[in-house]
Amino acid sequence: MGVLLALAVIGLATFIYAMLVGVLFAPRADRNLKKAVDRWEDSPSDRAAAQLDQSRNGVKRFNPLPPLVATAMKDTLGGLSETQQRENIARLAQRALQPFESPLKIIEVIAALAPLLGLLGTVMGMMEAFSAMASTEGRASASQLSGGIYQALMTTAAGLVIAIPMAAMAAWMEFRLRRLSTQMNDFLVRVLSAQPSGGSESSSQIQETSAHSEQKRASLNDTGEEKRFAHAAG
Repeated sequence: MGVLLALAVIGLATFIYAMLVGVLFAPRADRNLKKAVDRWEDSPSDRAAAQLDQSRNGVKRFNPLPPLVATAMKDTLGGLSETQQRENIARLAQRALQPFESPLKIIEVIAALAPLLGLLGTVMGMMEAFSAMASTEGRASASQLSGGIYQALMTTAAGLVIAIPMAAMAAWMEFRLRRLSTQMNDFLVRVLSAQPSGGSESSSQIQETSAHSEQKRASLNDTGEEKRFAHAAG
């Protein structure tokens, strides 16, 4: 029972920690970010990245999504190759999701261990009951057997009581993490699929650039594992 109680305390503390981290460090798409990305898609320039840098104040400075999008814009304007851009952005995007992965793994482990520890307590309780019966050569009273049976049932119930809410917490956290990952990938694909303008262009050049952007976005939107920037754990 002591081990199960410790697991319950650790799991609850981990969930509270994950909520606090989510409030402060979760990638969020605010109004300034959406406006900057829309401006970038209309006319890719350093003004969109500067807008994101200027909008980071107060609690917003903990939001990792605007600097990540700004980095993608600067890499595109800097003339990096598509492979270099993808590798750099994938590394930064995965780092932005790391604070959420460790609490999720801890809660998943607790949800898996709690029923097993309850089962172990059940086995030990039944062993105690049969030991009492053996020591009295089969003439054990109900009071002598009840202690082991009570321990068996109590540890089983405690393991399930801990495992069920922990499993629900882990499922919710994994769902939330996948939503954050999808949101980050959507903004990064929109940024990297736009082509920087190089001054005045003819209509044929604009059409060619637009077609290339659509082709690049289709490539970046591929559902293959290597095409995604941020991958949710679980």
